[in-house]
Amino acid sequence: MKLEDSQKYLAAYKKAYPEKFAAENEIFNHIRRGDHIFVASGCGEPQYLVQAMTSYVESHPKAFFDAEIIHVYSLGIAPYTDAKYKANFRHNSFFIGNNTRDPINKGMADYTPISLSHVPSLLYSGVIRIDVALIQTSLPDDHGYFSLGVSVDIVKAATEKAAIVIAQVNANMPRIHGDSFLHIKDVDFIIPYDEPLLELTGAKTNETIQRIGKNVARLVQDGDTIQVGFGSLPNAIMVNLYNKKNLGVHTELLSDGLVDLIKAGVIDNSRKTIDRGKTTAAFSMGEKSTYDFLNDNPSIAFRTIDYTNNPLVIARIENMVAINSALEIDLTGQATSESIGSIFYSGVGGHQDFMRGALLSKNGKTVLAMKATSRDDTISRIVPALKEQAGVTLNRSDVRYIVTEYGIAYLHGKNIRERAMELISIAHPKFQPWLIEEAKKRGLIFRDQAFIPGKRGEYPEELETFRTTKTGLQIFMRPVKISDETLLQDFFYSLSDTSLHRRFLSLRKDMPHERLQDFVVIDYTKEVLLVVITGDQSNQIIAAVGQYGIDESTHTAEVAFAVRDDQQNRGIGFELLKYLTYLAKRQGLLGFTAEVLVDNKPMLHVFEKGGFDLKKRFDSGVYDLMLKFKI
Repeated sequence: MKLEDSQKYLAAYKKAYPEKFAAENEIFNHIRRGDHIFVASGCGEPQYLVQAMTSYVESHPKAFFDAEIIHVYSLGIAPYTDAKYKANFRHNSFFIGNNTRDPINKGMADYTPISLSHVPSLLYSGVIRIDVALIQTSLPDDHGYFSLGVSVDIVKAATEKAAIVIAQVNANMPRIHGDSFLHIKDVDFIIPYDEPLLELTGAKTNETIQRIGKNVARLVQDGDTIQVGFGSLPNAIMVNLYNKKNLGVHTELLSDGLVDLIKAGVIDNSRKTIDRGKTTAAFSMGEKSTYDFLNDNPSIAFRTIDYTNNPLVIARIENMVAINSALEIDLTGQATSESIGSIFYSGVGGHQDFMRGALLSKNGKTVLAMKATSRDDTISRIVPALKEQAGVTLNRSDVRYIVTEYGIAYLHGKNIRERAMELISIAHPKFQPWLIEEAKKRGLIFRDQAFIPGKRGEYPEELETFRTTKTGLQIFMRPVKISDETLLQDFFYSLSDTSLHRRFLSLRKDMPHERLQDFVVIDYTKEVLLVVITGDQSNQIIAAVGQYGIDESTHTAEVAFAVRDDQQNRGIGFELLKYLTYLAKRQGLLGFTAEVLVDNKPMLHVFEKGGFDLKKRFDSGVYDLMLKFKI
């Protein structure tokens, strides 16, 4: 609809309903002492109405007292939190913003912890009373309908329960399809006032965010439906999804990052199992270009938050991936996204709604993406235990994937020791020794857990690689991690007695923790140990292990590898040796040495086909091999 047409309709409605266009003083005179005043939140906040209301109180200081201001999130102005209005207003928020955090933590305002999906039912039931609703809408259409625009969420419920609805009609508010429409007959007072909508600019992408985004992107598959939570990090990592196809969106917050993916054709909602063809959200916080894109766009549907955030609705969406963030997570898997110790920082929001709904989804995933540190790498966000009085937003059984710039940890089905080692492996390297020692003290991990601090023991992520064997098998090779002990034990115990004997030249069959540490605690300046991984992140197995240890006196390395019996003859051993050779050459080594039992013909064949200048020496049933690299 053209702007001039909407303005024409507004003028016509002013003639038809003059009582709705009363003077501001007359409108605010309807607010009574003790009233509960709902303010539309986020980027839909009616800034002019809020300012006009506080100006009215400024000029009429005894007009009303102890009015409760209720909203979800204040991104814009919040003058009612000023101490001079203490007798007039008391602020109560379901989600804490930057400009209300300080008053709440000083006891000058209130915070109500709740999952957002439950808020509408509180309003409808009257548990939380709404007397006055201050909202912001688009210009009306020729049928008399305004759109709530970028903030439908709980605003719709508030307008339906409020005794008085006061609307700021703003030509800059987009008309968005879905549950956003409100008829002029349901609005008590209208104040036309055009002003730019609040905008939220996302964090600029840097190397750390890129690494986190790259790790998250590994978990998102073509055809998945995604939800991206509030915060600069989840929005910024969306830039890593441009190589995906046919993604869908079911989310509370529609951000710039998601809209950019829609524009690029990455998100088309073609494979959603509900609301197919529609991007479903409850509100938007972003830049003006995003709001312009949403305006009258039939592919976008804003629904009330008791629909978008309902875990039972989310569970109906197959391949649902919920991507959120956390302030802190402890080594057992408890995470908080709402507080830092006793300091209330944000809120529960939709965190629990989506993380639990996605767990019920067929093939669903939940991802907590977070920087490993805060405050310029001075504080670890992976900690031995959450700070005292911290709110546990997600308990240990809720958490699945944790992603930092240092990798991916998968916690589901893991015991406490395994969880602790998984999380330590993706912590910032400078905090890993501290986490190891604290975990030992608390009995979370083995008391004799070895660890190599500093660069020598730092995980060399750059060695990770995907390869295709000569049989067409896709494999993932990476350095071993300190958290791989259980996977390695499973690998070794999967080997037949013959394979064990060929690998270790020993009849010993056990592989206890003490022995496994020699395989998972690696000084990468002296040796390389690679594992070949098959299966997805939630069901990984080690198909093969290969390693070499450097002999500094000869500038060569002793090499060895083993392949699971059920994975042999698929080209894995050849590809593993080929990559180990590449890494050794890159280090400037001159060649390999190896010991091979005379009856281990498959291993001998791999070495013979490896492209070396090979010399064999036979001694007591064992071939001593000299494998010189060809230049």
